[in-house]
Amino acid sequence: MLKIVLVPINPAGWPFIGLFAAATIGLFMISDPLGWLGVILTLWCTYFFRDPDRITPTRSGLVISPADGVVQLIDRAVPPPELDMGDKERSRVCIFMNVFNVHVNRIPMNGEITKISYRPGRFFNASLDKASEFNERMSLRMKTDENHDIAFVQIAGLVARRIKCDVIEGQTLKAGERFGLIRFGSRVDVYLPEGIEPMVCVGQSSVAAETVLADVQASEAARTGDVR
Repeated sequence: MLKIVLVPINPAGWPFIGLFAAATIGLFMISDPLGWLGVILTLWCTYFFRDPDRITPTRSGLVISPADGVVQLIDRAVPPPELDMGDKERSRVCIFMNVFNVHVNRIPMNGEITKISYRPGRFFNASLDKASEFNERMSLRMKTDENHDIAFVQIAGLVARRIKCDVIEGQTLKAGERFGLIRFGSRVDVYLPEGIEPMVCVGQSSVAAETVLADVQASEAARTGDVR
C-alpha cells in the first residue's frame, strides 16, 4: 500500500509543487473554500509529476512504449524531416497522454542517440493527427544495438507548454531509461524500424517502459483487436 501512495516525484515537478503550495497558503488567507481548492490542485500537481519505477523487458529486439497513455493512432508516415531519415514511410504508433497519466518518457530500445532536434510550433490538441506536423516537438533518432534506425517524438498538446528532454546526441541508453517529460497533457510518436509492424492496437492502453509496441525479430502482420 505504501508503494502505491508514496510514489517518487520527478525532480522537474518540485518547483511547480512548491508554487502550488505557496498559492494555497495565499488562498487560505483569502477564504477557506479557496484554500481547500488550492490543496486539491496541489495534490493533483504532485500526482501529475509522479515517477514510479517500472519493470522493463530486457530481451533484445523489443520496442518498448516510451509513454503511458492510449494508443490513439497507428498508421504509416515519414519521420520528421529534421531527423534526416529519408522520405520513406514507416509504421508509426502514436500514444496520447492525458493530464492523469504519468508524463515521464522512457527510451524504447537499447542504442545510441544520433540526432536530437527541437522545433517550435503550435499547440493543437495532441489527439489530432495534425499535431504531429504543426505542434511544438522534440524529435530523437536512435541507432539501436541491432543496427536499426528508430525515431521517437515528444509532441506538445493543447495545454502543454514545455517539452523537457534530458539526453544528448551521442549518449548510449538502455530501453526503459528516463529521457524527459512533457507538461501537461501531450503525445509521443514512435516511428518503427523499416519493415517492422506494431504489436499493439488502436485504443489499447500502454505503460511506459513496460508495454511492448513491436518486435524487430517478429515477422507477423500488424495485429487487430476488438473491444470486449
